[in-house]
Amino acid sequence: MPDGYEVAKLDDIHHAKWPRWAPIRNELDVQAFGINVWRHEDGSDVIPEHDETESGHEELYLVLEGHCTFTLGDQEVDAPKGTLVFIRDPALKRKGVAKDPATAVLTLGGWSDKPFQVSEWETEYMKES
Repeated sequence: MPDGYEVAKLDDIHHAKWPRWAPIRNELDVQAFGINVWRHEDGSDVIPEHDETESGHEELYLVLEGHCTFTLGDQEVDAPKGTLVFIRDPALKRKGVAKDPATAVLTLGGWSDKPFQVSEWETEYMKES
């Protein structure tokens, strides 16, 4: 690894138990924020319904490939490739469903008022790889 930077190809990053999850934060040892990619097929949940009340962090989703429909609270948002969805309110329920084959959504998360800490769920899943 060269000093000061690292390079990786997204197609080479995957989790053994969750092949549709690309754990970018872990692969590149990113410490400043959470970052992952979720790949899914037409009609499947890219982002399962959840909120971030427990963690309290904000999330940003970027549709890298394909097409997604996000449900944010009681609103639906059409999100084709290139769409950014930023969720400031941790209590807001959110879900993303793939509308197109090979949909890929980049997720970034963290807190506005404190340093990043790795989420418990991520630590647990990395132990299973």
